[in-house]
Amino acid sequence: MIEQNFKCPNCGKIITLSGKPEEEKVVNCPYCSSNGKVSFPKLESKEMPVSQLSSQLSKRNSQIKLLLTLVFIVVIFIAGFLSGGSFIYGLSSSEIDDLQYQIDHLQKGEDSNSGNTDVYNITYYYNDTSLSNIYKEVKDSIVVISGVASYQSFFRTRYYEVQGSGFIYEFIDEIVVITNNHVVSDVSDIVVTFSNGNSYSGEVIGSDAYSDLAVLSVEAPSEELNPLEIISSTNLEVGDPVIAIGSPMGLDSTMTTGIVSQIGRTIEESLAGSFPIANIIQTNVAINPGNSGGPLLNYQGEVVGITTAIVEDSEGLGFAIPSNTILREIESLIETGSYDQHPWLGISGIDMSYSIAKAIDANVTYGWLIASVTSGGAAYKAGLQGGNQQIKINENWVNTGGDIIIAVDGTRVINGDALMSYLQEYTCPGKNIIVTIIRENQIIDVPFVVGIRPPITYT
Repeated sequence: MIEQNFKCPNCGKIITLSGKPEEEKVVNCPYCSSNGKVSFPKLESKEMPVSQLSSQLSKRNSQIKLLLTLVFIVVIFIAGFLSGGSFIYGLSSSEIDDLQYQIDHLQKGEDSNSGNTDVYNITYYYNDTSLSNIYKEVKDSIVVISGVASYQSFFRTRYYEVQGSGFIYEFIDEIVVITNNHVVSDVSDIVVTFSNGNSYSGEVIGSDAYSDLAVLSVEAPSEELNPLEIISSTNLEVGDPVIAIGSPMGLDSTMTTGIVSQIGRTIEESLAGSFPIANIIQTNVAINPGNSGGPLLNYQGEVVGITTAIVEDSEGLGFAIPSNTILREIESLIETGSYDQHPWLGISGIDMSYSIAKAIDANVTYGWLIASVTSGGAAYKAGLQGGNQQIKINENWVNTGGDIIIAVDGTRVINGDALMSYLQEYTCPGKNIIVTIIRENQIIDVPFVVGIRPPITYT
């Protein structure tokens, strides 16, 4: 429909009418009632050239894209100010200066090496510590220990070569090599090899199977002897970064890194007889055969332990003797050749659990259930009681009815690891302690004199 104005020829009034293109209508003027005729014009098509239409569409699309880009930039700017701005605000002035220095250094490098290929050296740091610098500082203090061991077959004696690691230490002006007892036990023709390839004869001067420690003398010139520092492991915590350097699988001077996974573990070592080695450091540092006896270092290059064992077919599960054990025993090992001050209770037992507590109607699910008491031992003299009845719990026979140790000197004992580690770290033979037990669901404090562990007997 289109509109058309009609002017009455009689009265001159203008009337707006609607009709179809090319249509003729008779009009009756509403003002003077005279008649007239009006013709609606034909619509003319005004087509826009394709090129002009395309140009306008392209221009409109560009305007839309520009608008969206501007909106996106504004959003990013606001988000960056709220998040990135707060991060930059949190940087210390020293960190900002350090970043600015690096930017300036890179800019200078680009100016001086324009057109050339840049080569960058990558150094790994922990806080302000360079791992490569630590390695350079300690590698000459770490040695490979090798020798010959034997065993008796049906027909003859057979010989084989053994290898482990060790490190140089100075105790009151005496230079020694520290390693694991199992590396050198019953080994002859011991050779100590330094990082430069020089080898010298070595000799065991002291050992302790209960702690898997051994001390060697070495016939090397003084310029080869670069001792490491041993510090206390008391402040070592789970999560602390540590380094192991040794000769895994015969690959000397190998460095691996990780963290302290746990402390206060116990491990079994065949040379320690029936007694576990207590107060062990657990770590995820890669340790393999040949690492045994090498140092476990902190990120200052100080010895906090000595790598000793792995769990076969496991990944990230290694163990180390804590440095406190070394510091406690080193004087006796050098001067007397042994160490005989390990604490002893004279009991055997099992870790408490929910299943055991439920089976014996105990009111605690933690602690160490005494299975047996050695006649004449420290626990026997203190009046502790062992089990008197065996029951089957989860397909295992458990000797029940004995006391449950839940604390020593007020320190909670959650299992056997905790009990033995506490005794190893904080007690010695002859020391008076208070052992807290559960007997018939009653808490009792028992005065106790720590005994001395008997010599190893092999069966």
